[in-house]
Amino acid sequence: MIKGVHTMFYSSEAEALRTFLRDKLEFPFTDVGEGWLIFDVPEADMGCHPADDTGKHGEPSGTRDISFYCDDIEQTVAELRAKDVEFTSGIEDVGYGLATYFKMPGNLTVQLYQPKYTKG
Repeated sequence: MIKGVHTMFYSSEAEALRTFLRDKLEFPFTDVGEGWLIFDVPEADMGCHPADDTGKHGEPSGTRDISFYCDDIEQTVAELRAKDVEFTSGIEDVGYGLATYFKMPGNLTVQLYQPKYTKG
């Protein structure tokens, strides 16, 4: 049966992205050889959101997204800014939690959020 989920970022700056995930986000990793690092994420969840094929109300059907979440968004943003992580927006209440976005190497922008819901 399914044991977990493997997520991937495709980046034109793969080595810089691996360094970012290792040094700035401090994810533990396994070095599988030849510069390939596989990162262990501390915990995960998966949502299934409604889509609008017109793209006028949210993302179109078939879109995939990866977000990171934390317990204290203001503290996490401050810690990441101290490591020169660039944020593209302020922290906003988006209904399900407080959210912002930051840049990663290879033209990637990722959401960071503090959920309002409690995981069971």
